[in-house]
Amino acid sequence: MQQLNRAFFDRNAVEVARDLIGAFLLVDGVGGPMVEVEAYDQADPASHSFRGPTLRNAAMFGPPGHAYVYKIYGIHWCLNFVCQPGSAVLVRALEPTHGLSVMRERRGDMLERQLCSGPGKLCQALGVDIRHNTLPLDQSPFRLEATDGRSDIAAGPRIGITKGAETPWRFVLRGSPFLSKPLTNS
Repeated sequence: MQQLNRAFFDRNAVEVARDLIGAFLLVDGVGGPMVEVEAYDQADPASHSFRGPTLRNAAMFGPPGHAYVYKIYGIHWCLNFVCQPGSAVLVRALEPTHGLSVMRERRGDMLERQLCSGPGKLCQALGVDIRHNTLPLDQSPFRLEATDGRSDIAAGPRIGITKGAETPWRFVLRGSPFLSKPLTNS
């Protein structure tokens, strides 16, 4: 498979998000194909970048193809891929295929479908935290590889937000049992 380079991310976040479904995400060799992502851009009231650059969201205004990692609810880390300035794609879920024993060490002994079915769970399983913020996605510890072919993608409203919730920028692999929540209009 072809490794995704920084130029891949230097596009509209919605386009990048669609193209990430089925692509492999590995962090230090642990991960699998992405099955759920959400796009955010600077004109989006739900985006961290909506009000402009801050210390917290500075990575979103940095170069494309880098990680933007932040903590939500003061508890869970979330991994985003920076696209064009002020935009990013939140990785919500993946199918765990590589490093299952490491994931279970980090998350506990549970069903595979529960290991990475949500952005906080995914980061815990992959060992992602603030140390990964601003790191380039085309270098270790990250490895992102393009999908083998076109995935059956469904789109719908994003989850866990109040502003812009109706915007259909949540993209999922249709029928995947590894999603954080089923897509209601797929």
